[in-house]
Order: sequence, then C-alpha cells, then structure tokens
Amino acid sequence: MNWILPAATAALLVSGCSPALNWRTVPLPEAALTITLPCKPDQATRQVELAGAPVELAMAGCDADGATFAVSHAALADPAMVGTALTHWRSAVLANLGPGAAAAAVNAPYAPQGVLPVPQSLRTTVQGQRADGSAVVAQGVWFARAVGPHVRLYHAVVYTAKPRPEVADQFFSGLALQ
Repeated sequence: MNWILPAATAALLVSGCSPALNWRTVPLPEAALTITLPCKPDQATRQVELAGAPVELAMAGCDADGATFAVSHAALADPAMVGTALTHWRSAVLANLGPGAAAAAVNAPYAPQGVLPVPQSLRTTVQGQRADGSAVVAQGVWFARAVGPHVRLYHAVVYTAKPRPEVADQFFSGLALQ
C-alpha cells in the first residue's frame, strides 16, 4: 500500500506534461541568442525592407500543439533607427493580422536584462485573423540590443487559436541573450 501514493503522484506529474511541447534549447550564434522551442525548428533567411533599409532577416520557428513559435532577428547598421525599425516591424506584423488589429493590441513594456531601453521594446497580445480568415491570437515581443558595431533587432511570437499566455510566458522566458 505504501507504493500507491508515490505511483499516483508520479502518474499525475507525467500526465501534467504535454508531450506535444518537448522544449529544447536552440542556439542562434549569429543572433547572439539562445532560444527555447517546443519542437525542432526550421530556419530561413530573406531580404526585407525595415524602416527604409534593406536587411537580412533570419528566422527560426516551428509548430507544436496547435501553436506556431517563431523568432526573427536582423542587424541594423544605423543605431539611430532602432525605434523607427521596431515600430515598423511591429506595425507590419499587426497589419498581417487584419484591419483593426493594431487598435486592439494590448501592449506592455518588454525590458529583459541586456536589451536597449527604448520605448518601442514591447510585449503585445492581439486577436486577429490568419490569411485564411480563421481566428488567431498573437503574443509577441520586439526588442533590440547592441552587438558589436551594430544594433540587432529581435521579434519572437506565438500564434494560437485561443489565448495561451502560459505557453507564451514559457517561450519568452527561454530567450537568452549571449
């Protein structure tokens, strides 16, 4: 009988863990960042325009348990453009979530240790629509930091069908600057 309580406790602990979210550490050396993702990421780069300047945007992301997790980063040659570039990036993401998404966004300052203290460093939660018209909740952060002679911009986001703040909190807490 003494083994029943420990066995029941172990069963409850195991059942509380979601096998769909298998968190792992993923180094992004070119970004001077380590991230934690719940699935094996795909990675890609592409040229984009950010605040009027072309930049190479690198992305790492994956889908797990009905959520999409992504981290993007880019080097910005002109440090004076940090605020403008973060605002432009955030506006572009919100515009992709449909009309009214920007006005409905709930924002809070996002200032983990090591990031530049700019007012455009934000955590945003917003409900919007995917390209196919289905509902989506986006929880994202935008921030910047000095890395050598450049400023590096970052954006991390979780897209889910319904609000899942605990999943976003875990994802964002796994962003570690190097």
